[in-house]
Amino acid sequence: QAMEKMFTDLENEISNCNKCILHSSRKNSITGAGVVGADIMLIGEAPGATEDERGEPFVGRSGQLLMQMLADIGISREKNLYITNTLKCRPPENRNPKADETKACKGYLDRQIELHNPKIIILVGNYACKYFLGNTAAITKIHGTFIEHNGRILFPVFHPAAIMRTPSLKPLAIADFEKLYEYIN
Repeated sequence: QAMEKMFTDLENEISNCNKCILHSSRKNSITGAGVVGADIMLIGEAPGATEDERGEPFVGRSGQLLMQMLADIGISREKNLYITNTLKCRPPENRNPKADETKACKGYLDRQIELHNPKIIILVGNYACKYFLGNTAAITKIHGTFIEHNGRILFPVFHPAAIMRTPSLKPLAIADFEKLYEYIN
């Protein structure tokens, strides 16, 4: 009960946030979705238009591709996954997050990680990798690797939007998810 209250309090705080300019253009703040306390957490960059509209992460076209790739290895937000983003509000025109926006949301993401306490964090795309590993982290070099970071395992994967733009990445992404399947099973 106390744990549930902490999650609810955090979600309410995120919903009422006005720490950066993004709050003024959002339809919804996107806290996250899935199984509370799941061993696997997925962290993306920021909500897109469909996510902002529906108030849920990874529900647009690229999110559907990602959810299908995860389902293929037995992972789903209904069963064993919690999904969130580094930013909780959509940047205009889906532009890259700015430093002050990231800083404004950092405490929220840190608290989500602390509350959920996942064993493995799937980092989706270049921006999520840089958020955790610094500006030298390039998804093309580190995708599909297991990285120990602050007592957790990070697993970087290509963003599904990149896979949709560059279909030649799909075999690499599938191979990465197969590695993840082997690791968790």
